[in-house]
Amino acid sequence: GIHEFIICLGYKGYVIKEIFPNYFLHTSDVTFDIAANEMTVHRNSSEPWKVTLVDTGDGTMIGGRIKRIIPYVENDEFFCLTYGDGVGNIDITALINFHRSENRLCTITATQMPGRFGSIQCEGNRVTAFQEKPRGDGGWINGGFFVASPCVSEYIEGDDSVWEREPLGKLARENQLSVYFHKGFWQPMDTLRDKTYLEELWQSGQAPWKLW
Repeated sequence: GIHEFIICLGYKGYVIKEIFPNYFLHTSDVTFDIAANEMTVHRNSSEPWKVTLVDTGDGTMIGGRIKRIIPYVENDEFFCLTYGDGVGNIDITALINFHRSENRLCTITATQMPGRFGSIQCEGNRVTAFQEKPRGDGGWINGGFFVASPCVSEYIEGDDSVWEREPLGKLARENQLSVYFHKGFWQPMDTLRDKTYLEELWQSGQAPWKLW
């Protein structure tokens, strides 16, 4: 699995920073000895994570945020990248292996948008077929999970660089962008409706993206 993470901080980044110094306080049983000014942590199970929090600016675009964290990954063969506002049961190991086999600078995961409405096929005024909430319309969209070489920073000009425009566009034009097709579960969390749906899945114990 992946145990080292970099989080690009922006607006209210200090709130995220405050989580990790208090990690054991939030996840373990603790005893406070007020007189001795001591805290004892009990049952301190923890994840094998190394987390780097990088202040990438409040108004920085995604491309700019990627460029700002490159010093932390510049000696690596590649790094994984995601937006953080979508979940899926993507096989990350398979994605990484695919990226290596393609020998390009970047791989983007493509998925199909979850359906919201029933699909009707017609001949004149007669319905010939009906499908309840089919996935997308046959088209593929950016699923938000990437594997990239640190060299992609050369395609990013600065803080105002929109990752999905010139950087990815130029990578595609130079034949340096591969696509990994994901046909499993994928769901964004862009609206209150999305949030409610994902929370219901989580609380049901049937969240497809919970693979641990």
